[in-house]
Amino acid sequence: MPEILPIILFISIFILILLGFPVAFTLGGISVLFGLVAFGPDFFYLLALRIYGTMDNYVLIAVPLFIYMGIMLEKSGLAESLLETMALLFGRFKGGLAIAVVTVGAMLAASTGIVGATVITMGLISLPTMLKRGYSPELATGTIASAGTLGQIIPPSVVLVLLGSVLNVSVGNLFTAAILPGIGLVVCYLLYVVGVAIFKPRLAPPMPEEEIAAFRKEGMWMKVLNAFLLPFLLILAVLGSIFAGIASPTEAAAVGALGATLLTLLQGKFNLKVLKEVMRETTHLTCMVFIILAGATAFSLVFRGMEGDRYLVRLIENADLSPMGFLAIVMIAVFIAGFFIDFIEIIFIIVPVVAPIFIRMDIDLIWIGILLALNLQTSFLSPPFGFSLFYLKGVAPPEITTGHLYRGIVPFIIIQLTFLILVIIFPEIVTVLLEE
Repeated sequence: MPEILPIILFISIFILILLGFPVAFTLGGISVLFGLVAFGPDFFYLLALRIYGTMDNYVLIAVPLFIYMGIMLEKSGLAESLLETMALLFGRFKGGLAIAVVTVGAMLAASTGIVGATVITMGLISLPTMLKRGYSPELATGTIASAGTLGQIIPPSVVLVLLGSVLNVSVGNLFTAAILPGIGLVVCYLLYVVGVAIFKPRLAPPMPEEEIAAFRKEGMWMKVLNAFLLPFLLILAVLGSIFAGIASPTEAAAVGALGATLLTLLQGKFNLKVLKEVMRETTHLTCMVFIILAGATAFSLVFRGMEGDRYLVRLIENADLSPMGFLAIVMIAVFIAGFFIDFIEIIFIIVPVVAPIFIRMDIDLIWIGILLALNLQTSFLSPPFGFSLFYLKGVAPPEITTGHLYRGIVPFIIIQLTFLILVIIFPEIVTVLLEE
């Protein structure tokens, strides 16, 4: 069997996806054709066993549960309450509205992890307010789009669940390792916003004093308590149960799904119509993820069956690449791929190919998982196909152009890449909590 055959398989799939063919069917269909040629009809028996083994993976049950939790919270109205309260709380400072957006984005990331829902909610509520208060369109859109993607790295994150499954590492350990990088990224975003407010105050003016005074007269602290308490309790129930060792990530996801339902009930927003909408959207997103996973399973089986992973390892060894040199190539490849394809495709196409090489090089896969998650976050921000930009453009006022979105997101992509390099140079940022 020619050694080049698995590489042709990989390149063929990548090109067809870039041309716009459906990811799941391209992955599965091309892989089945190559598998049939390479292994004959017995390949179908192997494929059925492998897909069943993947679907039998207990950890993956967390995916629909976390998706349900995020969508249910979106319907509860808690995000709106958080945004309005935080905006008035920080509004008297220059850049206060942008600070509020980043802070709420981090809180929603820790309680929902659904990028689309977060960006749309913040875009609908915060963007008109920021523009009305004289904020630069670039700063306003960049802040909202980037803060909405924090759910990619801050646990509980669907990305980390999928990466844990593909890399075959503990999802709980990935969640623990992601805490400091997640907080660090939020701090970097806040420092940028504060810097803009200090050096270019006209781009991020404070809110009028009369609005702040009215907010303070109307039971400010009670509003703050109500807005923060419920999401905090949910975060504590989900992440606290994992880190305390009481529940596995899958069990914690079930707790989160139940908690989100109860919070929606407490807010008076729960009814049969809402439940149907949440279940429909959860089913749609879950089916999308798992049909791609089935296709990716076929690809992985064929690629490794044709010894594509061994061929790549030999190629890397012959090239005399150091572990850091190979890591740099993978990070650049993932970053560039993020301009064109979604993070789910990257996880299921690229990561299974490079994972055996990282294992061969004796590189910590938990650290690799966090680096990939940080890198994949840029796939939501990178023009021209950044999903976060699409979500925001869909709900933005007519005066917001695509140019505003692209110019506004560039500083945050630079922050993202700088922070990624920082985590590569100082892996202790990822590993310090795991060592305790």
